[in-house]
Amino acid sequence: MTGRKFFVGGNWKMNGDKKSLGELIKTMNAAKLNADTDVVCGAPTIYLDFVRSKLDAKIGVAAQNCYKVAKGAFTGETSPAMILDCGVKWVILGHSERRHVFGESDELIGQKVAHALECGLGVIACIGEKLDEREAGITEKVVYAQTKVIADNVKDWSKVVLAYEPVWAIGTGKTASPQQAQDVHDKLRQWMKANVSEAVASSVRIIYGGSVTGGTCKELASQKDVDGFLVGGAALKPEIVDIINAKA
Repeated sequence: MTGRKFFVGGNWKMNGDKKSLGELIKTMNAAKLNADTDVVCGAPTIYLDFVRSKLDAKIGVAAQNCYKVAKGAFTGETSPAMILDCGVKWVILGHSERRHVFGESDELIGQKVAHALECGLGVIACIGEKLDEREAGITEKVVYAQTKVIADNVKDWSKVVLAYEPVWAIGTGKTASPQQAQDVHDKLRQWMKANVSEAVASSVRIIYGGSVTGGTCKELASQKDVDGFLVGGAALKPEIVDIINAKA
């Protein structure tokens, strides 16, 4: 046993309304979830208060983004302080959609990670290569560079979960094979050992994201360096319960 507690994050993205999310929350609250798995739901900002008030206390809630400072003239942004004020303890940062749709740089993501951690939020920090980068054989170069910017901004690794999400597998129905996922997770752990510390390398949770379903989760979960999942589309469906219980 690794001693790393399995972690499943559901990233609801820009989906749902009070009615549909309320139904999903009822399903999750009533489900028998593996007590040895940490579960966190990433809700749209406008519903953070609603979701935190309805969801069973044993299930965590995450914001899907935050800004790098506590307050100020930043129209449309949300600060870690505001997220915490809603009783929410986690934030997802560096998701490929933030990087590639909204143009967030590695530097900005690093600044956000530093500020969120300083404020006491747990951070699900995302990294991952695009299809052309994988095909060019530079997967490691890309994910190491992204990980370095995150690592440079972390003092307490116990509050960080690293999410490896190959961009070519997000929402495409393509999943990295269990072996492909394990291979990158193993290399990331080796990078952490060389560049952070052996203790952090063995304790940090590295989760996989990219078209994870009830059908693919068990085999992925059996890989020794896959410590859980960040789930997109399937997180809005009842099958999220099967994914949470992949290690049961």
